Amino acid sequence: MTEADDPYCLHEGEAGELLRGHPWKRFAVIGDSVAQGAGDPVPGYSDLPWCDRIAGELRVHQPEMVYLNLGVADARAADVLAAQLEPALAFGPDLAIVVCGGNDAMRSSYDPQAVNEVLEKLVTALQGVGTDVVTVSMFDITQAPNFPEKLLKHARPRMLRLSAETAELAKRLGTIHVHCNGHPAESDPDVYSADGIHATMRVHQICAAIAIRRLGIYLRR
Repeated sequence: MTEADDPYCLHEGEAGELLRGHPWKRFAVIGDSVAQGAGDPVPGYSDLPWCDRIAGELRVHQPEMVYLNLGVADARAADVLAAQLEPALAFGPDLAIVVCGGNDAMRSSYDPQAVNEVLEKLVTALQGVGTDVVTVSMFDITQAPNFPEKLLKHARPRMLRLSAETAELAKRLGTIHVHCNGHPAESDPDVYSADGIHATMRVHQICAAIAIRRLGIYLRR
């Protein structure tokens, strides 16, 4: 299978139709390795990480759009708040993706309330300057066949809780929520990178499709 015949990826011309007439001219991304774009390449699929793919599709209708990705691998939610929010606000985005908490949920020290508080601060600060904010419930990486066995028993329920908590926060704060958790492709062993804790570029293209379809719905609300 390739991206062209993957039922979960964008169809030819689909992104152009969904994003036609969009207003965004400054697009920022903050978060962890999911934001940064970590993942193994897959033959037949774009090598663009999902946020870069979204930026490229947005530029089709806004060629002068400026894109800033501040994502850092291994960043926890508090790290994103401390190091990335200020430069993101200084950039002045009118659209931003916020994706973090996964590195917190992987650890026994995971504090759902603390992560929620950080996410709320990130979202409301961006909304306060007029930014349309996208939040994300991520693919459940604990489905990976080579996910570390010693972490699995406790990491999976924490990752599921993070997904549910983020979705609830998104509803309460009125973000554009991209829900990837529970996607049918989660059970495909070929969607996970060799390191067992990241997704491949197939997942990146699937998530780009989910996000662009969600943006299309938002534009036509």
